Amino acid sequence: MEAEKEGTTATIAAKERGPGPGRYGLPSTMGFRSHDYTKQMNPAYSFGQRLHSNFKNECSPGPKYWINPRVTRGGLDGTPVYSILGQQKDQQSFKTPAPGAYSPEKVHPQGERHAPAYSMAQRTRYRKRDSTPSPNSYTLPMLLGSKIPNKKSSASHSMTGRAFTGGFAEDLARTPGPGNYLTSDPNIYKRKAPGYSMLGRSYMPGDSTMKPGPGAHSPEKVLINKTQAPSFSLGIRHSEYITPLITDVAD
Repeated sequence: MEAEKEGTTATIAAKERGPGPGRYGLPSTMGFRSHDYTKQMNPAYSFGQRLHSNFKNECSPGPKYWINPRVTRGGLDGTPVYSILGQQKDQQSFKTPAPGAYSPEKVHPQGERHAPAYSMAQRTRYRKRDSTPSPNSYTLPMLLGSKIPNKKSSASHSMTGRAFTGGFAEDLARTPGPGNYLTSDPNIYKRKAPGYSMLGRSYMPGDSTMKPGPGAHSPEKVLINKTQAPSFSLGIRHSEYITPLITDVAD
């Protein structure tokens, strides 16, 4: 009975689907890649790769370098070397300065102290790429809020806007409001009130010509119906050299 009881509780090994022993492996102790860090790693050597077929064109020359005998491990040997230059084609290309071209008075005497000399450099141009902030660009962090790097901040809460979907004011029935309905005109279902209209201004017919006023008349200048005093007038002046008009001619 105990064997049967044990057979019912034991699991069959064939049902196990775990990895076999070959799936587990220790780190390699050869080479330097993925080497077992608990083991001592010996020096590793590698072979060079096989040279290509065009190795002769890419390789450096053999021991055929020519070493200058004047060059020693300390530099040139220091023996004088002379050379002969060719005749210049343009004789005016090199002009020897005259004695007046020298200014020995401008040479400071040796051993004497020099007076201090100062120079003023030009103003440096404004560099647009200089993005260094000015001193007033730096500010201390605020003590309010949750974004303080070195201060302990309390819990900060924010208030969002009223949600349209799922809120108490959401109209699920899509009922129109009172302003969407039009009221009926009382003149339709009640006694119609009198209606009045306003016409334009009307003018009386008349004469639109311009008439002179009372001040335009001068009755004192009218003398046709009054006694007038005699009035005389002077004729025009004639020249004394003009020929008089002779109407009677004696035969």
